[in-house]
Amino acid sequence: MFSTEPRCHYRNAQLAEVICQFRFPEILTIETELPARFQEAIRQELPVYSLRKEGGPPAVANQGGRITIEPPKQTNNYQFASADGVWRVNLTSKFISLACSRYTCWEDFAAMLDKPLAAFIQLYKPAFFERVGLRYLNFINREALGLGDVPYRELIEAPYLGILSDEEVMESTIGRSAIDVECQIRGGCRLKLHAGPGMVKAPGLLREEPRFILDMDLYMPGNIPVNLSAPTMHTLHSQAFSIFRGAITDTLHDAMEPEDI
Repeated sequence: MFSTEPRCHYRNAQLAEVICQFRFPEILTIETELPARFQEAIRQELPVYSLRKEGGPPAVANQGGRITIEPPKQTNNYQFASADGVWRVNLTSKFISLACSRYTCWEDFAAMLDKPLAAFIQLYKPAFFERVGLRYLNFINREALGLGDVPYRELIEAPYLGILSDEEVMESTIGRSAIDVECQIRGGCRLKLHAGPGMVKAPGLLREEPRFILDMDLYMPGNIPVNLSAPTMHTLHSQAFSIFRGAITDTLHDAMEPEDI
């Protein structure tokens, strides 16, 4: 699963989005008061504000044999975005996240995270983080890489392909083939991974197009002290490249034009 090759940058990276998320015990103040001071702390970098109301499924209650359906509870999801929409911070009473749809390198991502995370910790003082996660969503486009006629078994390592790794199987005859794995990895971290071809609507596309999806969600569970939030995120990041590189062949690696860091 893990590659031992040194980390590199790809000129033709296939990342659609990178997201980090910090979950914490619910803070009611975020739900009941507008986060004006938080906005002011990050407004220069993330000036575009929006609010989305989110709700779960209706609740079914049994009161002495009488069944009633209660409307779903609405929660506030505050979003603060850059002017070009590339960067987005979302804040709810249970999590804060940072997403980037035009990822360049970890150093830029970590630098953008610093201010909103520090402002959140200073203003809301979470007791600890229940989960720290880092997710890499790759949509691999064979045509854009000049590999349109190359079968997936020559681009993706067999453990991530399932039946598509069989040379006797024609890709065009398979309606769906995917693997979903959840496992423990190094450093006490865990990994949820989805791999397989699918139809996606990437930014800038008018319709869904076929891609190979490699969705890697690395996370650290448990009660994580607030002062260890940044080191935990760096621990997750340190394992991401070796997992990705271990999932792809040299053919795909070379087509993405690796550059030394």
